[in-house]
Amino acid sequence: MPSPGRPRTSTSTDPAAPRAGAEREAQVQRIFSEIAPRYDLLNHVLSMNVDRAWRRRAVDRLDWERAPTGTFLDACAGTFDLSLELATRPSFDGRVVAADFAQPMLVTGADKLAGAPVHPVCGDSLRLPFPDGTFEGATVGFGVRNLSDLGRGLAELHRVLRPGARLVVLEFTTPPNRLVRAGYHFYFHRVLPVVGRIVSGHPWAYTYLPASVRAFPGPQDLRSLFLRVGFAEAGYRLLTFGIAAIHWGVKA
Repeated sequence: MPSPGRPRTSTSTDPAAPRAGAEREAQVQRIFSEIAPRYDLLNHVLSMNVDRAWRRRAVDRLDWERAPTGTFLDACAGTFDLSLELATRPSFDGRVVAADFAQPMLVTGADKLAGAPVHPVCGDSLRLPFPDGTFEGATVGFGVRNLSDLGRGLAELHRVLRPGARLVVLEFTTPPNRLVRAGYHFYFHRVLPVVGRIVSGHPWAYTYLPASVRAFPGPQDLRSLFLRVGFAEAGYRLLTFGIAAIHWGVKA
């Protein structure tokens, strides 16, 4: 069984096979820069719009109400859907710093901000450009799976949080139920790559997606990694028959 801190990788020459180290960083940055123009459309179509409900539940888990005027981080922010889910809550009076190392994603989503208290930053989640203890909470939506060093990324997120702050990660996972898992694998490996290729025009980005989920640690392993990097509390909740999960940890 692979270490939960590092994803399984392939030695194949297939460009969609998840890489390791600097090659993985370059691979992910290339994918998300190239699919940015169609990223939102594909997210909602391929998830049948259930991704919106997942994001609402992730922000519900953040416990942002303990510091409604605080500064929060949305790492691997993409086109700001998760950032805006927090920033537009009626009682939220703080600000969201939205960081992503694929600048075209930030540019593509900029029109959605429309005066919302969301501040884009082009920054790498493995090397966050913020001092220790900056944020009252942090979120990551479908991003930690793409980190070349998961343990290092979680440790960075832990570093920039204040004591008592919560990290919430929304991520795909593999359903535990055998029948659901069979349908999930058919959709993820047969349907999604074809639709993704047609709509995005990218030859392999949506083949990389199921490959990266397959290589990602399961919920229990990810919980263990949260604890290992310093979170005092950690847990998870499966969503929609276990095809996704919300993971969380609280900094002591």
